[in-house]
Amino acid sequence: MIELVIAERCIQCGLCVKACPTNVFDADDNGLPYIARQEDCQTCFVCEAHCPVDALYVSPQADVQDAVDEEQLIASGLLGSWRATIGWGPGRTKLASVDTTEFINRILPPRPAGPN
Repeated sequence: MIELVIAERCIQCGLCVKACPTNVFDADDNGLPYIARQEDCQTCFVCEAHCPVDALYVSPQADVQDAVDEEQLIASGLLGSWRATIGWGPGRTKLASVDTTEFINRILPPRPAGPN
């Protein structure tokens, strides 16, 4: 569930507000997002993935609030770790390009050989 918006990191881009499929966020008069409807969060991590400055923290606990400490999150490296894992952001390897799950090989046909 969404637990934290770090105002000092936020650049007021509005991507989290736009990307949230359950309309959890509102923005104040300055464009700073805030968690308006936390109980509607589905723990999908879409907001966290779209945040270009890692100003959001979504706890993996979907059904209970998780007391978080901003400084601990920063020190532990958890902020931005989801974006790094899935490969979102400049210079990162996209997860899909390194996925070796056999399921993918079963559902996707092999690529035809192209001209050399």
